[in-house]
Amino acid sequence: MAAPEEQELSQAQTEKLLQFQDLTGLESMDQCRRTLEQHNWNIEAAVQDRLNEQEGVPSVFNPPPSRPLQVNTADHRVYSYIVSRPQPRVRTQNSVSHVVLLFALYMSLVSDWFFLPRFALRWVRPDPRGRVTDPVGDVVSFIHSFEEKYGRSHPVFYQGTYSQALNDAKRELRYLLVYLHGDDHQDTDQFCRSTLCTEEVLTFLNTRMLFWACSTSRPEGYRVSQALRENTYPFLAMIMLKDRKMTVVGRLEGLIQSEDLLNQLTFIMEANQTYLMSERLEREERNQTQVLRAQQDEAYLESLRADQEKDRRKKEEQEKVQAEEEKIRQTVLAEERRRRTLEEEKELKSECLPPEPPADDPDSVKIVFKLPNDTRVERRFLFQQSLTVIYDFLFSLKETPEKFQIVTNFPRRVLPCLPTEEQPNPPSLKEAGLSRSEVLFVQDLTED
Repeated sequence: MAAPEEQELSQAQTEKLLQFQDLTGLESMDQCRRTLEQHNWNIEAAVQDRLNEQEGVPSVFNPPPSRPLQVNTADHRVYSYIVSRPQPRVRTQNSVSHVVLLFALYMSLVSDWFFLPRFALRWVRPDPRGRVTDPVGDVVSFIHSFEEKYGRSHPVFYQGTYSQALNDAKRELRYLLVYLHGDDHQDTDQFCRSTLCTEEVLTFLNTRMLFWACSTSRPEGYRVSQALRENTYPFLAMIMLKDRKMTVVGRLEGLIQSEDLLNQLTFIMEANQTYLMSERLEREERNQTQVLRAQQDEAYLESLRADQEKDRRKKEEQEKVQAEEEKIRQTVLAEERRRRTLEEEKELKSECLPPEPPADDPDSVKIVFKLPNDTRVERRFLFQQSLTVIYDFLFSLKETPEKFQIVTNFPRRVLPCLPTEEQPNPPSLKEAGLSRSEVLFVQDLTED
């Protein structure tokens, strides 16, 4: 008798089973059947996955659990959920089964002439959709075509690239639901009208997550299709930030009703809520740490600015003190130079004075000078000598101030001892009206 598994195969499934075994070289018919069942009898997807396994590429298929979207208690990983289309099953007898297998083998060999070139071209000839030139334009164009066909009552489409949607979902810590639209798939139209555009789905998606969609016939949608590796349509992938990276936490493939869709999405969100809350708490801690670090940096900079201001003021005070000291030093030096110059001038005047005449000289004049410090100085001069001689004599004395004038007592008058513009040549003692004995006063003009 034939095995139970073989008895439940339909003619189309038997053809695909033999064709898959011939293409992959697998000897175990049971393994071939399990692989095709895992891929919902999509022979292209099953062959591609088998080739990937042979090349060392991990399989993108997660086996369907006994109930949808079960969570592994060890790693809390959400398994994919694949909605299978019901297919009629034909129970056959043992003899009929062998005939069907032989016939299917013949059909497989014949169909290889049609199937292999199309399948091989995917690996030899590059798909024109593989070159993305205007990703935003692809998304916007899909939205416009979707609205033309299904109306404007639909979930809010993210009007940006897939990468931008990922970045926004990561930044905002929100779920991102990705929908890949298969234009030519038999279930697409029913899914869009009866599930995606219903009021309850529309409200659910708009309030709970970001929603990005694009057609796989456009380069941007095709690029995302290559990344997510869907098996059939309609295809939905739930993506969120998990363990510091954007991760697919749920996959829904095949036709699904709105109520089931909401249940499965809710299950995915509840199963991963812990991760999302953990990411939010961790991000909040990082933000608080950054704020605290910024406050500490600001406090440090403020303290540094205060220290710099203090150093600046201290430096200014030091420079001010140094400037004052330098000014005093320069004043002292100038005074010292002036004093030495004055002494040199006094000494020079003393050397240039004419000799004092003898007391018995009939032309001599005896003059007593009263200095500002009450010192009395006496000296004789000749009547014909200029008053300048008297001034030079007094200037040569150490006790005499630097600037002074000579004044008579009665009548009080200032003797014109120095030349002026009106009187370039000062008068002689006799012309000045001095007698043989005189008392003259030296008046200090330095302070004036």
